[in-house]
Amino acid sequence: MNTAGPADVPAHTGLELTPFRGVRYDPDHVGSLAAVTSPPYDVVVRPDGLLHLESADPHNIVRLILPQASTPAARNKQAADTLRRWLAEGVLRADADPGLYVYEQRGDGLLQRGVIGALRLSEPSEGVVLPHEDVMPHVVEDRAALMRATSANLEPLLLTYRGTGSEVGATAVIERTAERRPLLCTTTEDGFSHRLWAVTDPADLAEIQSDLAGHQALIADGHHRWATCLRLRAEHPSPSPWDFGLVLLVDTARHPLRVRAIHRLLHRLPVAEALSALTGLFRVRTLRVPLSEGLESLAEAAGAGNAFLLAGDGAFHLVDRPSPELLARTVPSDHPEAWRTLDATVLHATLLDAVWRIPEDSPEHIGYIHDTAATVEKAERDGGTAVLMHPVREEVVRELARQGVTMPRKSTSFGPKPASGLVLRALTSPEEF
Repeated sequence: MNTAGPADVPAHTGLELTPFRGVRYDPDHVGSLAAVTSPPYDVVVRPDGLLHLESADPHNIVRLILPQASTPAARNKQAADTLRRWLAEGVLRADADPGLYVYEQRGDGLLQRGVIGALRLSEPSEGVVLPHEDVMPHVVEDRAALMRATSANLEPLLLTYRGTGSEVGATAVIERTAERRPLLCTTTEDGFSHRLWAVTDPADLAEIQSDLAGHQALIADGHHRWATCLRLRAEHPSPSPWDFGLVLLVDTARHPLRVRAIHRLLHRLPVAEALSALTGLFRVRTLRVPLSEGLESLAEAAGAGNAFLLAGDGAFHLVDRPSPELLARTVPSDHPEAWRTLDATVLHATLLDAVWRIPEDSPEHIGYIHDTAATVEKAERDGGTAVLMHPVREEVVRELARQGVTMPRKSTSFGPKPASGLVLRALTSPEEF
């Protein structure tokens, strides 16, 4: 994701990335590093994916980021107790020296490198870290309760900035560091390899920090975690470790990210009812084709306007050409045209709110799933409706963020996302747990 360069950022603002003592798995205490990692908490497809990860290794990070118990309070206490026990047993250990961490992901024809550190938190109005999506209050509260209980940043956010291509600075240090022997190297079951290096040399740290101080960043993944960090910062007197959050910063001038859609699963709306409500409002065409061909048809239709692919009854239904009168009546007019014409805007304002009358804040009614096939399979199994989305163009996201306009929640999925479990950040001294 491209964001503004140094010329766009006032001299007194910019990214402040600080070293920290990373908390990492001790390879001697776990079966394999791959077996203890997980996708970010909101990418895990529950319950199938959760059970798979829990059974992969008794120390899988999912037991911290998605603890399972009968009540929210019990879940958070369980995560906190588990973290303390793993630290006491040596399953997790804090590195001896503070540092930043170079992180590399490679797979599926893609190479991504960035730097992990503790970033000083800032409000969107400060123009240093730009969000591009709205958040759901109940998710922020859930994440905040977990972070309060564990006193730890359990997984990094993914932020992007636009480097200048200079032979000095953060990207130069990252590339030099990647030529050395890594702290860890593992390959996860999705085929991606992961490597991590510690950067502790004062000169390298200063080069990274000086460069980043002239940049702003855009949140590519982790809006709810960023909002959570801001909430918790307000609860703790400053200065404190709560003034910072754990992030992975990627220079997308060097390593462009991939943009994918996040799909919706409407748990209580059968496909037949969903289609019936669209009569006279959208064009609907039934496609009895494989998923890949259905997505190709969706991409073609999305090139001409708003389009969605509904599934759950054994077929695919291409929904496009919304009634102009319907859009005029349901889409708020006090936003830029680029926002009003987003598929996610039309989905939430027109389909979910006005046509299907589904409360988008209720997990009982709607789920957000990154994996396309999994969304379809769950809809068919549960009798609900899968709403498959086409990815929004990268430049649209960037321009809206620069205007201070947030997109509807869960509008984009940038990747590859950092694996959870490779490095954690304690908000109190690890020895105090």
